[in-house]
Amino acid sequence: MNKQPTKAKKRVDILDIYRGFSILGIFVVNIVIMNSTFLNQDEFAKQWTSNIDQIAEKILQLFFYTKFFPIFSLLFGLGISMQAIKMVDKNKLPFPFFVRRMVVLFIFGILHIVFLWSGDVLNLYALLGLFTTFMIKKSNKLILVLSVLFLFFPFYDQFFEYIFNHINFHPETYLSNHTGETINQIIKNGTYIEGIQLRLLEYLSNIPMLFGFLAPVAVSMFLLGLYLGKNKIYNSLDIFIQQIKKPMLLIAVITNIYRILFLFVLPNYEIYKTKTFRPICIKAMMLSDIAMGLFYLWLIGWLWYATKWKTILVPLKYVGRMALTNYILQSLIGILLFSSIGFKRYETFSPSETLVTAISVFIVQVLLSKLWLTYYQYGPLEWVWRSLTYKEILPIKKA
Repeated sequence: MNKQPTKAKKRVDILDIYRGFSILGIFVVNIVIMNSTFLNQDEFAKQWTSNIDQIAEKILQLFFYTKFFPIFSLLFGLGISMQAIKMVDKNKLPFPFFVRRMVVLFIFGILHIVFLWSGDVLNLYALLGLFTTFMIKKSNKLILVLSVLFLFFPFYDQFFEYIFNHINFHPETYLSNHTGETINQIIKNGTYIEGIQLRLLEYLSNIPMLFGFLAPVAVSMFLLGLYLGKNKIYNSLDIFIQQIKKPMLLIAVITNIYRILFLFVLPNYEIYKTKTFRPICIKAMMLSDIAMGLFYLWLIGWLWYATKWKTILVPLKYVGRMALTNYILQSLIGILLFSSIGFKRYETFSPSETLVTAISVFIVQVLLSKLWLTYYQYGPLEWVWRSLTYKEILPIKKA
Protein backbone atom coordinates (compact mmCIF):
# COMPACT_ATOMS: atom_id res chain seq x y z
CA MET A 1 0.00 0.00 0.00
CA ASN A 2 1.27 3.48 -0.82
CA LYS A 3 1.17 5.56 2.36
CA GLN A 4 3.24 8.48 1.21
CA PRO A 5 2.95 11.58 3.41
CA THR A 6 1.23 14.80 2.43
CA LYS A 7 3.16 16.66 -0.21
CA ALA A 8 4.11 20.27 0.46
CA LYS A 9 1.96 21.58 -2.39
CA LYS A 10 -1.14 19.98 -0.83
CA ARG A 11 -0.62 21.53 2.60
CA VAL A 12 -3.23 23.85 4.05
CA ASP A 13 -1.31 27.07 4.69
CA ILE A 14 -3.58 28.38 7.44
CA LEU A 15 -2.95 25.24 9.52
CA ASP A 16 0.81 25.77 9.27
CA ILE A 17 0.27 29.41 10.26
CA TYR A 18 -1.68 28.22 13.30
CA ARG A 19 1.17 25.85 14.21
CA GLY A 20 3.76 28.58 13.81
CA PHE A 21 1.74 30.92 15.99
CA SER A 22 1.41 28.25 18.70
CA ILE A 23 5.18 27.59 18.62
CA LEU A 24 5.74 31.30 19.32
CA GLY A 25 3.34 31.30 22.26
CA ILE A 26 4.72 28.07 23.71
CA PHE A 27 8.25 29.48 23.79
CA VAL A 28 7.13 32.78 25.33
CA VAL A 29 5.71 30.70 28.21
CA ASN A 30 8.45 28.06 28.38
CA ILE A 31 11.31 30.54 28.51
CA VAL A 32 9.86 31.97 31.74
CA ILE A 33 10.14 28.50 33.32
CA MET A 34 13.57 27.91 31.76
CA ASN A 35 14.69 31.15 33.40
CA SER A 36 13.32 30.14 36.82
CA THR A 37 11.78 26.76 37.66
CA PHE A 38 8.42 26.32 39.36
CA LEU A 39 10.10 25.65 42.72
CA ASN A 40 11.49 29.18 42.95
CA GLN A 41 9.42 31.11 40.43
CA ASP A 42 7.14 33.02 42.81
CA GLU A 43 10.03 34.16 45.00
CA PHE A 44 12.18 35.05 41.99
CA ALA A 45 9.38 37.11 40.40
CA LYS A 46 9.03 39.41 43.43
CA GLN A 47 12.21 41.33 42.60
CA TRP A 48 10.94 42.68 39.27
CA THR A 49 9.04 45.82 40.22
CA SER A 50 9.87 48.24 37.39
CA ASN A 51 7.05 49.50 35.20
CA ILE A 52 8.31 47.71 32.10
CA ASP A 53 8.54 44.39 33.92
CA GLN A 54 5.12 44.83 35.48
CA ILE A 55 3.70 45.53 32.01
CA ALA A 56 5.52 42.49 30.59
CA GLU A 57 4.11 40.30 33.35
CA LYS A 58 0.58 41.50 32.65
CA ILE A 59 1.08 40.82 28.92
CA LEU A 60 2.19 37.28 29.76
CA GLN A 61 -0.77 36.72 32.06
CA LEU A 62 -3.37 38.19 29.74
CA PHE A 63 -2.18 36.97 26.36
CA PHE A 64 0.08 33.94 26.78
CA TYR A 65 -0.26 31.75 29.88
CA THR A 66 -2.49 28.68 29.29
CA LYS A 67 -3.51 29.86 25.81
CA PHE A 68 -1.12 28.03 23.49
CA PHE A 69 -1.01 24.50 24.86
CA PRO A 70 -4.71 24.05 23.98
CA ILE A 71 -4.11 25.50 20.51
CA PHE A 72 -1.27 23.10 19.74
CA SER A 73 -3.26 20.19 21.17
CA LEU A 74 -6.25 20.94 18.95
CA LEU A 75 -3.98 21.13 15.90
CA PHE A 76 -2.38 17.82 16.85
CA GLY A 77 -5.77 16.10 16.99
CA LEU A 78 -6.74 17.73 13.71
CA GLY A 79 -3.53 16.47 12.12
CA ILE A 80 -4.26 12.91 13.24
CA SER A 81 -7.74 13.03 11.74
CA MET A 82 -6.55 14.52 8.45
CA GLN A 83 -3.99 11.77 8.02
CA ALA A 84 -6.49 9.10 8.99
CA ILE A 85 -9.15 10.41 6.61
CA LYS A 86 -6.74 10.13 3.68
CA MET A 87 -6.13 6.49 4.57
CA VAL A 88 -9.84 5.82 5.03
CA ASP A 89 -10.43 7.28 1.56
CA LYS A 90 -8.04 4.59 0.29
CA ASN A 91 -10.07 1.98 2.19
CA LYS A 92 -7.24 1.26 4.61
CA LEU A 93 -6.60 2.59 8.10
CA PRO A 94 -3.64 0.66 9.57
CA PHE A 95 -3.62 1.02 13.35
CA PRO A 96 0.03 -0.20 13.52
CA PHE A 97 0.99 2.83 11.41
CA PHE A 98 -0.36 5.22 14.05
CA VAL A 99 1.12 3.16 16.88
CA ARG A 100 4.52 3.42 15.20
CA ARG A 101 4.04 7.16 14.72
CA MET A 102 3.23 7.70 18.40
CA VAL A 103 6.02 5.41 19.63
CA VAL A 104 8.56 7.45 17.69
CA LEU A 105 7.09 10.66 19.12
CA PHE A 106 7.26 9.16 22.63
CA ILE A 107 10.95 8.40 22.14
CA PHE A 108 11.52 11.98 20.96
CA GLY A 109 9.85 13.12 24.17
CA ILE A 110 12.03 10.96 26.42
CA LEU A 111 15.21 12.17 24.71
CA HIS A 112 13.94 15.74 24.98
CA ILE A 113 13.42 15.41 28.74
CA VAL A 114 16.78 13.75 29.40
CA PHE A 115 18.99 15.95 27.28
CA LEU A 116 17.25 19.34 27.06
CA TRP A 117 14.05 20.26 28.89
CA SER A 118 12.02 18.75 31.73
CA GLY A 119 8.87 20.55 30.57
CA ASP A 120 8.41 18.29 27.55
CA VAL A 121 4.88 17.30 26.47
CA LEU A 122 5.73 15.12 23.46
CA ASN A 123 5.54 11.88 25.42
CA LEU A 124 2.15 12.95 26.81
CA TYR A 125 1.02 13.75 23.27
CA ALA A 126 2.16 10.32 22.12
CA LEU A 127 0.19 8.50 24.84
CA LEU A 128 -2.95 10.56 24.32
CA GLY A 129 -2.47 10.37 20.56
CA LEU A 130 -2.91 6.60 20.72
CA PHE A 131 -6.23 7.08 22.52
CA THR A 132 -7.28 9.67 19.94
CA THR A 133 -6.38 7.27 17.13
CA PHE A 134 -8.60 4.63 18.72
CA MET A 135 -11.48 7.16 18.59
CA ILE A 136 -11.18 7.84 14.85
CA LYS A 137 -13.96 5.44 13.86
CA LYS A 138 -16.29 6.45 16.69
CA SER A 139 -19.31 8.65 16.05
CA ASN A 140 -18.92 12.41 15.86
CA LYS A 141 -21.41 12.81 18.70
CA LEU A 142 -19.43 10.57 21.04
CA ILE A 143 -16.16 12.34 20.18
CA LEU A 144 -17.67 15.77 20.87
CA VAL A 145 -19.34 14.66 24.11
CA LEU A 146 -16.08 13.16 25.41
CA SER A 147 -14.21 16.33 24.47
CA VAL A 148 -16.58 18.38 26.64
CA LEU A 149 -16.54 15.85 29.51
CA PHE A 150 -12.75 15.70 29.66
CA LEU A 151 -12.58 19.50 29.74
CA PHE A 152 -15.23 20.11 32.41
CA PHE A 153 -14.68 17.12 34.73
CA PRO A 154 -14.01 18.79 38.12
CA PHE A 155 -12.28 16.09 40.17
CA TYR A 156 -8.95 15.39 38.46
CA ASP A 157 -6.92 16.40 41.52
CA GLN A 158 -8.81 13.99 43.76
CA PHE A 159 -8.69 11.23 41.15
CA PHE A 160 -4.94 11.36 40.65
CA GLU A 161 -4.29 11.82 44.36
CA TYR A 162 -6.16 8.55 44.93
CA ILE A 163 -4.24 6.80 42.14
CA PHE A 164 -0.86 8.04 43.38
CA ASN A 165 -1.62 6.95 46.93
CA HIS A 166 -2.82 3.56 45.71
CA ILE A 167 0.44 2.90 43.82
CA ASN A 168 2.55 4.55 46.55
CA PHE A 169 3.84 7.24 44.21
CA HIS A 170 4.77 10.50 45.94
CA PRO A 171 6.00 13.06 43.39
CA GLU A 172 6.45 15.77 46.01
CA THR A 173 9.45 13.87 47.40
CA TYR A 174 11.62 14.09 44.29
CA LEU A 175 12.70 17.68 44.85
CA SER A 176 12.28 17.68 48.63
CA ASN A 177 16.04 17.94 49.14
CA HIS A 178 16.35 20.90 46.80
CA THR A 179 15.77 24.61 47.27
CA GLY A 180 15.71 27.44 44.77
CA GLU A 181 19.35 28.09 45.59
CA THR A 182 20.55 24.51 45.08
CA ILE A 183 18.72 24.29 41.75
CA ASN A 184 20.29 27.60 40.74
CA GLN A 185 23.75 26.23 41.48
CA ILE A 186 23.19 22.98 39.58
CA ILE A 187 21.85 24.70 36.47
CA LYS A 188 24.44 27.50 36.39
CA ASN A 189 27.51 25.69 37.71
CA GLY A 190 26.81 21.96 37.74
CA THR A 191 27.94 19.37 35.24
CA TYR A 192 25.76 18.29 32.33
CA ILE A 193 25.17 14.93 34.07
CA GLU A 194 23.92 16.76 37.17
CA GLY A 195 21.63 18.72 34.86
CA ILE A 196 20.21 15.47 33.46
CA GLN A 197 19.57 14.17 36.98
CA LEU A 198 17.82 17.40 37.92
CA ARG A 199 15.65 17.33 34.77
CA LEU A 200 14.47 13.80 35.60
CA LEU A 201 13.61 14.83 39.17
CA GLU A 202 11.78 17.91 37.90
CA TYR A 203 9.80 15.85 35.43
CA LEU A 204 8.76 13.30 38.06
CA SER A 205 7.79 16.04 40.51
CA ASN A 206 5.64 17.71 37.83
CA ILE A 207 3.66 14.57 36.97
CA PRO A 208 0.59 15.71 38.98
CA MET A 209 0.39 18.89 36.90
CA LEU A 210 1.14 16.96 33.71
CA PHE A 211 -1.65 14.44 34.18
CA GLY A 212 -4.00 16.38 36.44
CA PHE A 213 -4.02 19.63 34.47
CA LEU A 214 -2.36 19.37 31.05
CA ALA A 215 -3.53 15.89 30.04
CA PRO A 216 -7.29 16.61 30.40
CA VAL A 217 -6.91 19.79 28.37
CA ALA A 218 -4.83 17.98 25.76
CA VAL A 219 -7.19 15.04 25.29
CA SER A 220 -10.20 17.38 25.15
CA MET A 221 -8.54 19.47 22.44
CA PHE A 222 -7.30 16.35 20.63
CA LEU A 223 -10.87 15.12 20.41
CA LEU A 224 -12.16 18.52 19.33
CA GLY A 225 -9.51 18.58 16.60
CA LEU A 226 -10.49 15.03 15.63
CA TYR A 227 -14.15 16.09 15.44
CA LEU A 228 -13.32 19.07 13.23
CA GLY A 229 -11.07 16.94 11.05
CA LYS A 230 -13.66 14.18 10.57
CA ASN A 231 -16.08 16.87 9.43
CA LYS A 232 -13.38 18.17 7.05
CA ILE A 233 -13.71 21.68 8.40
CA TYR A 234 -10.41 22.61 6.76
CA ASN A 235 -12.07 22.38 3.34
CA SER A 236 -14.49 25.21 4.17
CA LEU A 237 -12.65 27.01 6.96
CA ASP A 238 -13.32 30.45 5.47
CA ILE A 239 -17.09 29.87 5.61
CA PHE A 240 -16.93 28.33 9.09
CA ILE A 241 -14.98 31.31 10.43
CA GLN A 242 -17.63 33.72 9.16
CA GLN A 243 -20.43 31.57 10.62
CA ILE A 244 -18.99 31.61 14.15
CA LYS A 245 -17.95 35.28 14.14
CA LYS A 246 -20.61 36.58 16.53
CA PRO A 247 -20.36 33.78 19.13
CA MET A 248 -16.55 33.96 19.12
CA LEU A 249 -16.59 37.72 19.70
CA LEU A 250 -19.16 37.32 22.48
CA ILE A 251 -17.13 34.56 24.16
CA ALA A 252 -13.99 36.68 23.91
CA VAL A 253 -15.68 39.64 25.62
CA ILE A 254 -17.18 37.55 28.44
CA THR A 255 -14.07 35.50 29.17
CA ASN A 256 -11.78 38.51 29.06
CA ILE A 257 -13.93 40.38 31.57
CA TYR A 258 -13.60 37.39 33.89
CA ARG A 259 -9.87 37.00 33.27
CA ILE A 260 -9.26 40.65 34.19
CA LEU A 261 -11.36 40.24 37.34
CA PHE A 262 -9.49 37.05 38.25
CA LEU A 263 -6.02 38.54 37.77
CA PHE A 264 -6.48 42.03 39.14
CA VAL A 265 -9.64 42.24 41.27
CA LEU A 266 -10.53 38.92 42.95
CA PRO A 267 -7.15 38.48 44.74
CA ASN A 268 -8.02 41.54 46.84
CA TYR A 269 -11.01 39.76 48.44
CA GLU A 270 -10.80 37.19 51.23
CA ILE A 271 -13.45 34.95 49.66
CA TYR A 272 -11.03 34.29 46.80
CA LYS A 273 -8.66 32.59 49.25
CA THR A 274 -11.19 30.11 50.65
CA LYS A 275 -10.82 26.40 49.87
CA THR A 276 -14.31 26.30 48.39
CA PHE A 277 -14.27 29.39 46.20
CA ARG A 278 -10.64 29.46 44.98
CA PRO A 279 -10.68 26.13 43.03
CA ILE A 280 -13.85 27.24 41.24
CA CYS A 281 -12.23 30.55 40.29
CA ILE A 282 -9.09 28.78 39.02
CA LYS A 283 -11.13 26.30 36.94
CA ALA A 284 -13.13 29.16 35.44
CA MET A 285 -9.88 30.98 34.64
CA MET A 286 -8.50 27.90 32.92
CA LEU A 287 -11.63 27.59 30.80
CA SER A 288 -11.47 31.29 29.98
CA ASP A 289 -7.84 30.95 28.88
CA ILE A 290 -8.72 28.02 26.64
CA ALA A 291 -11.55 30.06 25.14
CA MET A 292 -9.05 32.86 24.52
CA GLY A 293 -6.75 30.41 22.73
CA LEU A 294 -9.60 29.31 20.48
CA PHE A 295 -10.43 32.95 19.87
CA TYR A 296 -6.83 33.47 18.69
CA LEU A 297 -7.37 30.74 16.08
CA TRP A 298 -10.60 32.36 14.94
CA LEU A 299 -8.97 35.80 14.77
CA ILE A 300 -6.01 34.58 12.72
CA GLY A 301 -8.38 32.75 10.38
CA TRP A 302 -10.51 35.87 9.98
CA LEU A 303 -7.43 38.00 9.26
CA TRP A 304 -6.28 35.39 6.72
CA TYR A 305 -9.54 35.02 4.83
CA ALA A 306 -11.33 38.34 5.28
CA THR A 307 -8.69 41.09 5.44
CA LYS A 308 -5.58 42.36 3.70
CA TRP A 309 -3.33 41.27 6.60
CA LYS A 310 -2.62 37.91 4.97
CA THR A 311 0.95 38.86 4.02
CA ILE A 312 1.89 39.59 7.63
CA LEU A 313 0.81 36.09 8.68
CA VAL A 314 2.69 34.22 5.94
CA PRO A 315 6.07 33.99 7.79
CA LEU A 316 4.40 31.94 10.53
CA LYS A 317 3.83 29.05 8.13
CA TYR A 318 7.55 28.34 7.75
CA VAL A 319 7.91 27.71 11.47
CA GLY A 320 4.64 25.77 11.46
CA ARG A 321 5.82 23.39 8.75
CA MET A 322 8.79 22.56 10.99
CA ALA A 323 6.90 22.67 14.30
CA LEU A 324 8.62 19.66 15.90
CA THR A 325 12.10 20.82 14.89
CA ASN A 326 11.45 24.35 16.10
CA TYR A 327 9.95 23.15 19.39
CA ILE A 328 13.08 21.10 20.15
CA LEU A 329 15.33 23.89 18.88
CA GLN A 330 13.78 26.28 21.40
CA SER A 331 14.75 23.90 24.20
CA LEU A 332 18.30 23.69 22.87
CA ILE A 333 18.49 27.48 22.80
CA GLY A 334 17.09 27.57 26.34
CA ILE A 335 19.70 25.21 27.76
CA LEU A 336 22.46 27.15 26.02
CA LEU A 337 21.16 30.45 27.37
CA PHE A 338 20.59 29.46 30.97
CA SER A 339 22.73 26.47 31.93
CA SER A 340 26.36 25.70 32.69
CA ILE A 341 26.99 24.35 29.17
CA GLY A 342 26.18 27.78 27.76
CA PHE A 343 25.91 31.35 29.02
CA LYS A 344 24.81 30.55 32.62
CA ARG A 345 22.04 33.18 32.59
CA TYR A 346 19.61 31.23 34.78
CA GLU A 347 17.53 33.50 37.02
CA THR A 348 19.01 36.68 35.56
CA PHE A 349 16.36 37.60 32.96
CA SER A 350 13.53 39.92 33.95
CA PRO A 351 9.98 39.34 32.60
CA SER A 352 10.54 41.95 29.90
CA GLU A 353 13.84 40.35 28.91
CA THR A 354 12.35 36.86 28.63
CA LEU A 355 9.54 38.25 26.45
CA VAL A 356 11.93 40.13 24.14
CA THR A 357 14.28 37.14 23.97
CA ALA A 358 11.49 34.74 23.04
CA ILE A 359 10.23 37.01 20.25
CA SER A 360 13.79 37.57 18.97
CA VAL A 361 14.51 33.83 18.91
CA PHE A 362 11.25 33.23 17.07
CA ILE A 363 12.15 35.78 14.39
CA VAL A 364 15.43 33.93 13.84
CA GLN A 365 13.48 30.66 13.64
CA VAL A 366 11.25 32.15 10.93
CA LEU A 367 14.31 33.09 8.87
CA LEU A 368 16.06 29.75 9.40
CA SER A 369 12.89 27.78 8.64
CA LYS A 370 12.28 29.70 5.42
CA LEU A 371 15.89 29.13 4.36
CA TRP A 372 15.73 25.41 5.18
CA LEU A 373 12.44 24.90 3.33
CA THR A 374 13.91 26.56 0.25
CA TYR A 375 16.02 23.43 -0.24
CA TYR A 376 14.22 20.70 1.71
CA GLN A 377 10.68 19.34 1.84
CA TYR A 378 10.54 18.79 5.61
CA GLY A 379 12.28 19.93 8.76
CA PRO A 380 15.07 17.58 9.90
CA LEU A 381 13.14 16.07 12.83
CA GLU A 382 9.95 15.89 10.78
CA TRP A 383 11.91 13.91 8.21
CA VAL A 384 13.24 11.49 10.85
CA TRP A 385 9.74 11.09 12.31
CA ARG A 386 8.19 10.43 8.90
CA SER A 387 10.92 8.04 7.79
CA LEU A 388 10.66 5.94 10.96
CA THR A 389 6.86 5.96 10.75
CA TYR A 390 6.76 4.88 7.10
CA LYS A 391 9.69 2.46 7.64
CA GLU A 392 11.65 3.85 4.73
CA ILE A 393 14.11 6.66 4.12
CA LEU A 394 11.99 9.30 2.45
CA PRO A 395 13.51 11.86 0.10
CA ILE A 396 14.08 15.15 1.90
CA LYS A 397 15.64 17.39 -0.76
CA LYS A 398 13.40 19.27 -3.13
CA ALA A 399 13.55 18.09 -6.70
